Amino acid sequence: MPIIEVDHVTKEYRLGALQGLKQTLLNAGARLAGKMVVEPPLFKALDDVSFSIEPGEVVGIIGHNGAGKSTLLKMLAKISTPTRGSIRVDGRIAPLIEVGAGFVPDFTGRENVYLNGAILGLSKKEIDRKFDEIVEFAEMAEFIDTPVKRYSSGMQVKLAFSVATSIEAEILIVDEVLAVGDLAFQRKCFDRMEDLIKRQQRTVLLVSHNIRQVERLCSRVILLDHGRVAADGVSSTVCDLFYSQNDEKVRLNASRSASAETTGEVELIDLAFVDSAGDPLENIEYHSDVTLNVTLRTHQTLVNPIFGFGIHTVDFLYLSTEISETQFSGQVHAPGIYVLRFAIRKFPFLPGVYSVRLGINTGEVTKNVFYQEGLHHFQVVATGRNRTQSMQEGFVEMQGDWMFGKIHTEMAAGVHALN
Repeated sequence: MPIIEVDHVTKEYRLGALQGLKQTLLNAGARLAGKMVVEPPLFKALDDVSFSIEPGEVVGIIGHNGAGKSTLLKMLAKISTPTRGSIRVDGRIAPLIEVGAGFVPDFTGRENVYLNGAILGLSKKEIDRKFDEIVEFAEMAEFIDTPVKRYSSGMQVKLAFSVATSIEAEILIVDEVLAVGDLAFQRKCFDRMEDLIKRQQRTVLLVSHNIRQVERLCSRVILLDHGRVAADGVSSTVCDLFYSQNDEKVRLNASRSASAETTGEVELIDLAFVDSAGDPLENIEYHSDVTLNVTLRTHQTLVNPIFGFGIHTVDFLYLSTEISETQFSGQVHAPGIYVLRFAIRKFPFLPGVYSVRLGINTGEVTKNVFYQEGLHHFQVVATGRNRTQSMQEGFVEMQGDWMFGKIHTEMAAGVHALN
């Protein structure tokens, strides 16, 4: 029997500013008088959403900003109610939504642990029993009797996360709270979530924009799009669909940077990837041979030109750089229009959206005359390849061969296990 059932749920909000009592009464009077009253439009944060979740399932909920993810979780946690439809939850819920929202700044950390625990449904006896564990996990023993208003935001969230995850509930609802504190504490949060999921067999609903994290933790994923269920199924399949949709949006919305570092000596006319026939490529097939074509107009003589070309992600993580070094050393090029080509064998980057940067140096004493990032956004595709599996572990695939065999008895004596 499902532990959670969501049946044709719709949640509507009235757009625009809230009306005061006076305006509400005036509108009511106008309606009684037969006059037309123009109401602000309704917005459907959720639109006829239905699904069920079995005990012990770990379900990810993903989608773009405004897709309805947090709205859905708040209704499951009974923070808000549906406009239409029904929700049935069979079990105690521990909601990790906006952790720390109930903290009182003038109270100490200790007082807020008891207050926040009570808000989340813990009895004083339960908090007493768990108090030392909560403080130890949050790494807050030194500051537990200090007023919370003197805590950093990270300290508050760490303590709140520790309280929230101490609840012994059948259902855990998590909304973007795993990235709290420093990197070491984030690792602790992730390990605790894995413990709750794998060892304690909790039913978990997880909302996160970290799709790799969702695919690792969840066996099933629901994709929301403008308040509706766009897909519901195996995590790798649904995450792959979301990646593909997101890649297409990034590629279509991306444009060339508005400014460049340039002396005006070189003007970029065109930049594109082309195939073996010289035709521009809209997408690059993984491991195919491609050529970068750059058309330039030089307004002054180029002496000893050095060209640099690189690939980076759309959030400017540098992945590779190739520099011509001394290949054109000793060359002098008069003003005119030129084509620069860089042939790439077996394009190495896994499916995703990437961008190009270009730099040009020239002169007897080298100086930079052109540099720009985000010049050309392009998409790498791979027929029959799962996007989430490829992007889960990095950006490139190492080409190698696996071997596995038994060690001979006489050799085994010299082999020591790794500590």
